[in-house]
Amino acid sequence: MVGSRGEGDAQELGRLDLGRQDAWNVRPVGNDLRPGSSLRDIKEERMHQPSTRFWKRSGVLLAAALPLSLLGSTAVTGAPSSGKHGRWSNGAHGPVIEGRVKDLIKVDGRYFKDLNDNGRLDRYEDWRLSPERRADDLLSRMTLEEKAGLMQITSAGRGNAPPSDPLADTVGYINDRHIRYLILRDNPSAHDLADRSNDYQQIAEATRLGIPVVFTSNPRNHVSSSLEFGISEASGQFSLWPGSLGLAAMRDSRLVREFAEIARQEWVASGIRKAYAYQIETATEPRWRRISGTFGEDPELNADIAKQLVLGFQGNRLGNQSVAQTVKHFPGDGAVLRGLDPHNEPGKWAIYPTPGSFFKYQLPPFQAAVDAGTSAIMSYYNVPSNAMSSRQFPDSTWYSEDMQFEEVAGAYNKVLLTDLLRGKMGFDGYVNSDSGVLTSRAFGVENLSIEERFTKSIRAGVSLFSDNNDPSGLISAVNTGRLKERELNPSVKMLLTEIFTLGLFENPYVDPNRAQQIADSPRSQAKADEAQRKSIVLLRNDEKALPFTDAVAAKTKLYVEVFDGDDSATQTAALRKIIAEKEPAVQLVDTPEAADAGFVWVRPTPYEYPDNSTVEIQLNELTGVDVNRIKQIEAAVPTILTINMTNPWVINEIEPQAAAVVATFDVTPEALLDVIRGRFNPSGKLPITIPANQAAVERNASDVPGYAEKFDYTYTNMVGHDYKFGFGLSYPRR
Repeated sequence: MVGSRGEGDAQELGRLDLGRQDAWNVRPVGNDLRPGSSLRDIKEERMHQPSTRFWKRSGVLLAAALPLSLLGSTAVTGAPSSGKHGRWSNGAHGPVIEGRVKDLIKVDGRYFKDLNDNGRLDRYEDWRLSPERRADDLLSRMTLEEKAGLMQITSAGRGNAPPSDPLADTVGYINDRHIRYLILRDNPSAHDLADRSNDYQQIAEATRLGIPVVFTSNPRNHVSSSLEFGISEASGQFSLWPGSLGLAAMRDSRLVREFAEIARQEWVASGIRKAYAYQIETATEPRWRRISGTFGEDPELNADIAKQLVLGFQGNRLGNQSVAQTVKHFPGDGAVLRGLDPHNEPGKWAIYPTPGSFFKYQLPPFQAAVDAGTSAIMSYYNVPSNAMSSRQFPDSTWYSEDMQFEEVAGAYNKVLLTDLLRGKMGFDGYVNSDSGVLTSRAFGVENLSIEERFTKSIRAGVSLFSDNNDPSGLISAVNTGRLKERELNPSVKMLLTEIFTLGLFENPYVDPNRAQQIADSPRSQAKADEAQRKSIVLLRNDEKALPFTDAVAAKTKLYVEVFDGDDSATQTAALRKIIAEKEPAVQLVDTPEAADAGFVWVRPTPYEYPDNSTVEIQLNELTGVDVNRIKQIEAAVPTILTINMTNPWVINEIEPQAAAVVATFDVTPEALLDVIRGRFNPSGKLPITIPANQAAVERNASDVPGYAEKFDYTYTNMVGHDYKFGFGLSYPRR
């Protein structure tokens, strides 16, 4: 929920003592840019800055000072001091103000930024007013083009920029197209993120109204076996935690909250203030490719995690030390047809064959995020199918007399976004579409023009259009009369209110050195390491092959192999190197025949068939696993079988022959070795149910969690344990 900033909330968010922006020393900055400046202008100006700084204005502006309560006009007049840009503190009762382009104004002993460069304090520049009142004032000053630009969010540094200035397109988005929400999809250091953020904020400050940029990112804090667009595009630069399923496997709400608080401080310090996170959908279809980004199949657990993440990243209320959350993808994509990818037309259908499943399993995590105050929610591409769904909605909310759902993608579905999300669930933030809904993924509205798509989506409830850098279609929709300009105003106000509440109008700048210091915090990584270890699940140990202690290692030669598709040899060499360097007690050998025991780590990847018929999750060559080779190792020596369970894989061909079975959810080798070697007693619990076989996968109801299937769905091991949601063993106490 977008709300007023409270001083208490800002203090609460600073308690981890990794630092706060408003604690920095005041220092003037002397860049004198004009609207339309480029990154090259900034760099050249820095190179040629004289040691003696000259201020943009040296005169004093005089006006009658009036109490705020008596001011009825748009401008708040006062008696500002000399117009300097720089960095100034308002003490304990106000924010630090930093202006690198526009002047600062002093009124009643307090500093403000003259964002529109008119020499007086206007309402939207007055941080003493509520974000909502400031947004109203700024909205009244914006042109149609500025409003339309604000309603787009696009990827930074992508497009047809010349090689000499690879980020010039992004500068053009800010200066010419008035775009302020930018998605970061690369993986630089925290220092470089902060430095880039400052460059772009300086360009934005130089524009007519001085509206700052909101840098946005998908998750950046997780171990990732492969970086993938829109899911996990960055890893290894901030504290490194287990994958999302691993956070769920910990069964530790306190540690989830701590993760969010630590990640928030790292992101804020680097200039990232909005998260495309987290994927709180209930993973009810085992073949779905995006299960690895979720928290598993239980709606209650997902709801608790959603709450902890929103409160950890945002605080009790959104404020100037928050990262605004955009939870996704409403109303959930777990019930996808045969696990197919909704980015492609064959995978567009969401199906609900089980009566009541929509409200029982799909919506609870989103309700929890709404109740916790999430700033935004992302809609998805999927189209609810009438033909493949049973009754989910009461008659009063049906799209028409004979259609329960309007068969259009989420970004165009008014029943879902307005009637349900706002009307029934109480959401008062804004809806952010997913990428490409206006172009390649306009499912159900393919026959509409770009102007008509903008119109239908805005009227359905969308305020921000993802990965769209061209607002001309929206401008045209207004200019041709399809859409009234006033219909944009609620969306623009919500977006402005978020930016005001985040404190970016006062000070969007960050310290790159400090950002790197926070990202490199040993204390933060120690917590992340604890989480990785706690996420690991022991599934079977009936042969007492674990823990592989020093005493066992002294008399055991170990063979190690990783199965990771085309990367298997590289990953095997890397794991052997880590063991050789960090586990000197372990005796490694080069073949199973020379070994007394085996250690196999299986890291599969879902495979979507080219004909879009289904998604393969059975372990075989398609998912990157040489099953016959694993069987050979298991036949040769007692084998510790570890499987990276980023999907509920079909494991029945390799599980029975193993001496011990362990599940990971994207962790480092070091964390896994801590458990294997007995330095940490495994405590994780399965966040998903493992299917008995391929027949069970094909029979499953896509809208129901594995633990709730009506038939014998779950894999049962040789000692009678069901690998069901919530299962996990520990080593016996000594």
